[in-house]
Amino acid sequence: MEQMYEKYSDTVFRTAYSIVKNISEAEDITSDVFIKFFTYEKEFENEEHEKAWLIRITINKCKDMFRSFRIKNRVTLDSWQAYCETEEESAVFDAVMKLPEKYRIVIHLFYFEGYSTDEIAEMIKVRGQTVRTRLSRARNMLKKSLGEELCL
Repeated sequence: MEQMYEKYSDTVFRTAYSIVKNISEAEDITSDVFIKFFTYEKEFENEEHEKAWLIRITINKCKDMFRSFRIKNRVTLDSWQAYCETEEESAVFDAVMKLPEKYRIVIHLFYFEGYSTDEIAEMIKVRGQTVRTRLSRARNMLKKSLGEELCL
């Protein structure tokens, strides 16, 4: 169990944080995802299937959190700056976090987790072309907000 947590906890946390934009909520979601993972009784086909399942559950937990009354009535704090080492990282991260959720998710999964557009499409239950379109639009939004020199 500990090995599995160490192997995937960063991925789950980063995915949750890219959606909810709050460190505490992302930590809670990470815990919930691993509780579900450790109580899941079926076998996975391979490591990629396992990782994709964890990301899908993370996205679902984030959506569940947004539906809750407590979250709808909260005020968030932007505490992410402590994790950026340079001003450029901070600027890029800030710009990505300002993107609408559907663009943030595909940017995160594509650039930070290394998934292909078809793998992302399967995870978030949309067509591959939709993912490619969202990536293109997200890149254009980032170019406008950051300028050409800092873009992905």
